[in-house]
Amino acid sequence: MRYEGVKADIRLLSSRLGYLIRVEDTNRTIIALLARDGRMSFTELAKRTGLSVSAAQQRVRRLERRGVIKGYAAVINPDDAGLPLTAFVSIKPFDPAAPDDAPERLAHLSAIEACHSVAGEENYILKVRVASPAELENLLQEIRSAASVSTRTTIVLSTPYENRPPNLAPDEAADPEPGPEPL
Repeated sequence: MRYEGVKADIRLLSSRLGYLIRVEDTNRTIIALLARDGRMSFTELAKRTGLSVSAAQQRVRRLERRGVIKGYAAVINPDDAGLPLTAFVSIKPFDPAAPDDAPERLAHLSAIEACHSVAGEENYILKVRVASPAELENLLQEIRSAASVSTRTTIVLSTPYENRPPNLAPDEAADPEPGPEPL
């Protein structure tokens, strides 16, 4: 008799775990779909996930409140926006004992598109976009002065693809349409 109660508890627990896994899959599907098309309507999102429109909207709002979805942005073509030169700038402090505050010291430089803390010889790698080599030279001088760092720069020749959404969705929700156009 006691054995039957344990089996019933296991069935109940496994059904609840199965529900939680499906819920997680649904959220991952929503995230994957919105990463590919942040302008997708709630109606289309509901259709693609098998949820009602209100349930899809509630899940999106919950993911936004939790900070899983941080925002929505337009993907621009940097050449057409007047920023044809992309470079990666590795930085390393002149004084290794100095405070590690380079991101804060460089935050005011809008040409820096991304700042990544990295392992290795350098402390950070910056992705920058500028209009010309002369502008890059000026930016490098500003970076060196503002953060008291040495720099090593790699100029991008071409970008076959960029801003690819992560592969988060279960296989059945994979979007057959391609991601953003290469830059």
